[in-house]
Amino acid sequence: MRILVFGAGPLGSLIASRLHEAGQDVYLLARGQRLQDLTRHGVVIKEEGTDAFEISYPKIVESFGPDDEYDLVMIVMRKNQADASLDLLAQNKNVPTFLFMGNNAAGPENLIRALGADRVMLGFPLPGGERDGHIMRVMPVNEKRTYPLPLGEVDGTVRKRTHEIAAVLHSMRGYRAQIRRDMPAWLMYHVALLMPGFVPALYGANNQMKRLGQTPDLLVLAVRATKEALRGLRRSGIPTSPSVVRVLEYVPEPLFVGLVGFIMRKEWGKASVEGHPRDARDEMLYLFNELMDTMDRTKTKTEAIDELRKYYDPDTMPLPAGRRNIGLNWASLAAPAAVFLLLVMWKRRKHQD
Repeated sequence: MRILVFGAGPLGSLIASRLHEAGQDVYLLARGQRLQDLTRHGVVIKEEGTDAFEISYPKIVESFGPDDEYDLVMIVMRKNQADASLDLLAQNKNVPTFLFMGNNAAGPENLIRALGADRVMLGFPLPGGERDGHIMRVMPVNEKRTYPLPLGEVDGTVRKRTHEIAAVLHSMRGYRAQIRRDMPAWLMYHVALLMPGFVPALYGANNQMKRLGQTPDLLVLAVRATKEALRGLRRSGIPTSPSVVRVLEYVPEPLFVGLVGFIMRKEWGKASVEGHPRDARDEMLYLFNELMDTMDRTKTKTEAIDELRKYYDPDTMPLPAGRRNIGLNWASLAAPAAVFLLLVMWKRRKHQD
């Protein structure tokens, strides 16, 4: 299979490198300074927490034209950049499959209008990373730290093509393909988990995980905004995907806030959590607006979302570190506590009987 990776950022570079390592016939498209870096250094990957560099030399191309022939084009770039590239992609009638590997909170309709339903697939690249000159810093992806790569057809069917492309992705070291029948919904809920709450809260903490973890007001707003977004998508008729996400709506606020604060203070996945929001602020706002277009059609209250959205403006001053003016909703613990007490009483009575 002749494959073009359209997008030479951290994840596009990682995917091209791993496909090349797996023996796939892969090409990586790059322009400008990135093209010069690849020509001089090759693809240089550094996994977070290690000192080793992974260097590979997939074939590099400078353009994608109407007459180019590939069996698969993987678009691995920011959502706003992918949308801006649709006219260019649509000029080519030879490519049978365009796999869009990235965030999407608007659904696949504009992709289908540009390219045709039979030529569009959806997926998502993991785990995340950031650019450091010609070095792409990513979270560990290897035999010990494997990641699922979700992908699927826009209509939820599973075809021969679906399995063939899944096999290609599965050939990459550190990855396992995950065929899904609900990729449009999966992508929307992925955006809902990040853009309304945690990303603007991170901006409100000057894009510092540890500072966010030490600022209770931002943590509370992030949790409340996330729940508002999940509730709004569900009310709009979009089925929750994956289904376990539904549980987050009911996690008591003190527990949710405590868990997120712990993760932020430990700075787990720092290259991804801080790197992408810092380098792609334009995409974060673009996705937030896409999601809010859907949310605005519901009657869901968005008080926390409205409070945090101002931090998408880079001119907004960060919240003072450690601010603690918003009280936690301790009442949200009442129902789980009551259930726990009932279970204890039931077990005790059963034991006595």
